Amino acid sequence: MKVIKIDKKDWARGLDKASGAYRLFGPVKDKECHHFKELDKGELPDFNFSNTRLSAKAVVFPQTEAMFEYSLDENKADHHVMKECGKNDAPRAVIGIRPCDAFAFQLVKRNFDNPEYRDPWWVKAYESATFVGLACKNPCETCFCTSAGGGPFDEKGLDALLLDAGEHFLAKAVTEKGKKFLQNAGWNTETDADIEALKKDAESKISSVVHTDRLKDKTTMTLYDAPFWEEAAFACLNCGTCTYSCPTCWCFDIQDETHGKSGFRMRNWDSCMYPLFTLHGSGHNPRGTKIHRVRQRFMHKLKYYVDKYGDGIQCVGCGRCIRLCPVNIDIRNICEKMNSYEL
Repeated sequence: MKVIKIDKKDWARGLDKASGAYRLFGPVKDKECHHFKELDKGELPDFNFSNTRLSAKAVVFPQTEAMFEYSLDENKADHHVMKECGKNDAPRAVIGIRPCDAFAFQLVKRNFDNPEYRDPWWVKAYESATFVGLACKNPCETCFCTSAGGGPFDEKGLDALLLDAGEHFLAKAVTEKGKKFLQNAGWNTETDADIEALKKDAESKISSVVHTDRLKDKTTMTLYDAPFWEEAAFACLNCGTCTYSCPTCWCFDIQDETHGKSGFRMRNWDSCMYPLFTLHGSGHNPRGTKIHRVRQRFMHKLKYYVDKYGDGIQCVGCGRCIRLCPVNIDIRNICEKMNSYEL
């Protein structure tokens, strides 16, 4: 599709126009880090970052989400009835999402929206969203998105792609939703700028290369019984930082929160790294040690997912888990060991 030139003098005005049709979300700085939030009236997304600490997945899949509400107060007409909590499913535009995070939604979608099961909360939020990506001109040292099926200018999962070109932005509509967003913002000045050359330059700056070509051919139990898991798990704290920061982790728990005679049924992010994650009511825990849990995380992303879908790993190479792990466990090293392991 055609490339649009957006003068930065028209940026705030265009977002203000778009806010009439969309709830706007974007990266903002909070202390030392950037994170995604719904923008206040007149608030602009801050693009002065390499990547946000957490991905934008919470825009669709909140860390804590009220699903149902109920009351046991017999003085109320609807007592003992569990009702779905109201949701704001108005159109939303996620502005400044990195291509790796947008691509992650395509992987996560397989869990929440498939022929066997459609999660109504996730599906409604996802379908109401327009993803306006921000291309990476200078990827982080820990990024390996090109090894994971993406790239700093990748368009998978995006509706539009933005590029900061100094005095102006370049914007490319990828889908009809993206085209509609640009139109709503009043941005329609076409240009013949060559984005392809900038894309190749950005890709050339990615220094991390991870090999995944042999993972599908490995026997599952051969990798499961490999000798390197004890070393990989030795330093792990089971803190869950890797899973909470990962844009493709989708595990959750459902709990009731009650106060007096009223309550809510909540969905909360959970983590396979937590000892209680697989604890049975009987007291038995099939993944009761650190080795079990660390192995599960990497086997799921790099083997079980590969075997089930056959077209890539459950990782987009954003590098967050590498940068944020307090004990320096590196998914790139684990992947290389799994990919090259032989009996």
